[in-house]
Amino acid sequence: MFEIIAELSRWAIPVLLLVVPLIAALRGVKVYETFVDGAEEGFSTAVKTIPYLVAMLVAISIFRASGAMEVLVALMSPFLDTVGLPAEVLPHAIMRPLSGGAALGIASDIIKTYGPDSFLGRLVSTMQGSCDTTFYVLTLYFGSVGIKKYRYSIITGLVADLTTLTASVFIASALF
Repeated sequence: MFEIIAELSRWAIPVLLLVVPLIAALRGVKVYETFVDGAEEGFSTAVKTIPYLVAMLVAISIFRASGAMEVLVALMSPFLDTVGLPAEVLPHAIMRPLSGGAALGIASDIIKTYGPDSFLGRLVSTMQGSCDTTFYVLTLYFGSVGIKKYRYSIITGLVADLTTLTASVFIASALF
């Protein structure tokens, strides 16, 4: 079973990269021209997002350097220990909605310390792959296109993050 999944995952992206342009060409889409137009639009969007990205990275740096994350971890640890979330992965759970890069750094430290095949290594890997960077998406993407009213998006994103955190703990506990 694992061999089949490994083989499917190895071929999934190359097949998509072949099938999507092929279908588009069969439908009469000028594939190359459409790709170039999209790349040009993507570049202009990237330039517009730079101020939002800088603001988000500064805020995350302040959050970590000020010691606020350690205080938050200390406050939340007793409760989360009762539901089966190890305190060692709590910084990752806090940072994941804010920054994928920072969360990946924390995940790498946990994996380096406890090993990739440890429960904590597998749990943090599952967490890393199962949720998105809610505040990063809101700040960068919503800001770059001018969306001002995104209150419900924050609530929805955080509920999704909590759901994936809960699912990651459940799945990692059940499988490992």
